[in-house]
Amino acid sequence: MLKQKENEEQDVKEEENGETEPEPGGDTAEEPPEDGREPGGGGEEVRTGSSASVKVVLVPEGHVMTVAFAIGLSIQELKRHLASELRVPADLLQISLDGRVVEEHRSLMELGVRPHSSTQMEMSSTDPSVHPLRPLRVLEQESMPDVITVQVEADEGVLQQVVVEIERPCQQKAFLGGYRHRLTGLEYHHAAVQTLPKRRADRGVAVFSRDTQTVELKSQAQQCPVDASTQMTGIGCYVSCMNDKLVSPGKYTTADEYHDRRLRAVIRLQTYARRWLAQQAVDHLRKEKTRRIAWLEMQERRRNEEREEQLRGRRQRWLNPQRLEDLNLLYQALEKWRNEEEQRISLSLRGAERKAALCTLLDQEMDFIAAIGRHRIAIHNDNYDKAVRNFLDKSASPHHRRVADGRLIEIDTQDTIRARELRDLYNNISLITVSQEQRLHFLMTLKHTVKECQLTRDIVDLVDREVDLMTRGVKTASLEGLRKRICTLLLQYIKTPAFNPEVAKLLKVPQNPSQLKNDMLLCQYCHRYLRSTDFVMSMSGSLHRQCHCCARLNNIARLRNDFSFYKNILMRLRGDEQRLNTEAKIPFLLQVQDMQYLVEAVWSSRSALSASSDLYNLVFVRWDRQKDWSPWNCILLSKEETSAHLEVEDIHKTYETTFIREIERKHAQARRHFSQMPVMTKYLDSQPAATPGNQLVSKPITMAIVNHASDTTQTSDH
Repeated sequence: MLKQKENEEQDVKEEENGETEPEPGGDTAEEPPEDGREPGGGGEEVRTGSSASVKVVLVPEGHVMTVAFAIGLSIQELKRHLASELRVPADLLQISLDGRVVEEHRSLMELGVRPHSSTQMEMSSTDPSVHPLRPLRVLEQESMPDVITVQVEADEGVLQQVVVEIERPCQQKAFLGGYRHRLTGLEYHHAAVQTLPKRRADRGVAVFSRDTQTVELKSQAQQCPVDASTQMTGIGCYVSCMNDKLVSPGKYTTADEYHDRRLRAVIRLQTYARRWLAQQAVDHLRKEKTRRIAWLEMQERRRNEEREEQLRGRRQRWLNPQRLEDLNLLYQALEKWRNEEEQRISLSLRGAERKAALCTLLDQEMDFIAAIGRHRIAIHNDNYDKAVRNFLDKSASPHHRRVADGRLIEIDTQDTIRARELRDLYNNISLITVSQEQRLHFLMTLKHTVKECQLTRDIVDLVDREVDLMTRGVKTASLEGLRKRICTLLLQYIKTPAFNPEVAKLLKVPQNPSQLKNDMLLCQYCHRYLRSTDFVMSMSGSLHRQCHCCARLNNIARLRNDFSFYKNILMRLRGDEQRLNTEAKIPFLLQVQDMQYLVEAVWSSRSALSASSDLYNLVFVRWDRQKDWSPWNCILLSKEETSAHLEVEDIHKTYETTFIREIERKHAQARRHFSQMPVMTKYLDSQPAATPGNQLVSKPITMAIVNHASDTTQTSDH
């Protein structure tokens, strides 16, 4: 059905009865909706008849309901209709007209209501507390009244007034599109019919049954008869035999022969199939072997590269030491050379020649020690410059904060900006290869930057002195000492928290003397009062009465040991355990001295399997890989043996009983040693009870191995 968009109200005129007041929000004509569709379409049903408009005022709310009702129906039927609309029991409703209660058996016609007219009544509830009268929808929100009066032209041209009741469905009217007239430009919209679709009569047949929509299929074999015949020569019929063939019977095959032939065919098929499967298995094994050999070659090549890298690094440390730890390697090589020379002299010479040779050896040792000392001074100077640069960079770095979304932001404060300016000023002052104009500019900037105090007055005096000497044409080499003094005073100025607040958190000595009250200890060797961080810390939590400087000097003068072997083993152990368990703690509690005790005293500085004594090739791994590493759950192996050991599922099935008892004895020795340290007590697990036989056997072996380890240590010291 098509409805024209423009003024169709000219054909059907809507107006309300003049005797009643208009409804709030109820106009005589419906405004067109925003989408351009006509009002009254899409599901609004119009019913006509000999009826009248009845306005019912809900007491005491004052809401008005307008309905079209037949004048021949009674007040009781009107109550039922309103009760269904308001969802209130009909026996609780009470209708009044002009202040008087209307009886239920009376009709609208008896009350004086005429066709196509309107009347107003009041309706109240006899139980307003439980069943109040409220309309289900707010009429003010509707743009169309419930009842309208329209004029309809009859067949004879007579206009007739008809009361129309508007029904509003709850569904939303759909927009069905339309078209536009090309000549007139009028737009026509598709609209749904106004009347509800007719309901088909029930024929008593279930057309929506599941059985009618399900297909049943059956499979059944059918043998059809086939007639056959053979034409033969007979009386009155001749059949030529020119094309006939002579068929002779073949060899008869019994059932046993048939099954035997089938069995041989099956065996042949299985033979070829098994041959193919065997070829596939052999190819797979060949590929696995090739892959295994390639992996072993790669592991061997990697180990060789690591060994060569270690030797190269050790040779580089010998030739060009960069740290103080590298000097221990030189002192150890010097001690080894001195012992060999002294032993050679003692075996080959006697008397005065031996004393002269020993004096010459002493002079050579002193020359080597002096050369190592020069290297130490150069390393100290290089490390001092690097330490100053790192100190200035840390003080000038911005603060880092992590925001709610996880991003890391940088924050600059006035203190960090001040520290950055002083760092740049120090870098400029410490430059050597600059022109005279740039040097004067840097000195003037320094003079204007420092504040007035005794330290800054010294800096200003030195700056004025250098400027005066530069204007007189003094050579740069003669100004080197003066420039170093300026750099030293400027660095002292930067390290003063009063001028650079950011360095307060980086200074080793706190500015508040009360913080040093319980943190100062006396070194029994150099008799200096130092902070606790300058002393050697043991795992027992106690401090040795020997500072780091005295311990280093004692090692250089007497022992000359190199702890880089044990430090490398410890660092590798920490890295491996960190990858296996991020919460591992025991490897990070051990010190280099503890690792030296484990390697030398417990494991005798050799592999438990191959007895290899190359410390550069030894590593610690877990004995039981299901438990965390600890001194009582470890084994010292070479790098080639670690991969095979870590693949072991059951230790007791892989290793012999004698070897397992030897490892358990070493674990017991390590447990006894580390159980004396309070920091390791909470990590000790319950030790299984050993048999008396094991205890009797392990006690003398432990003493012998410990003595052997101590002898080995003493020999290496000399």
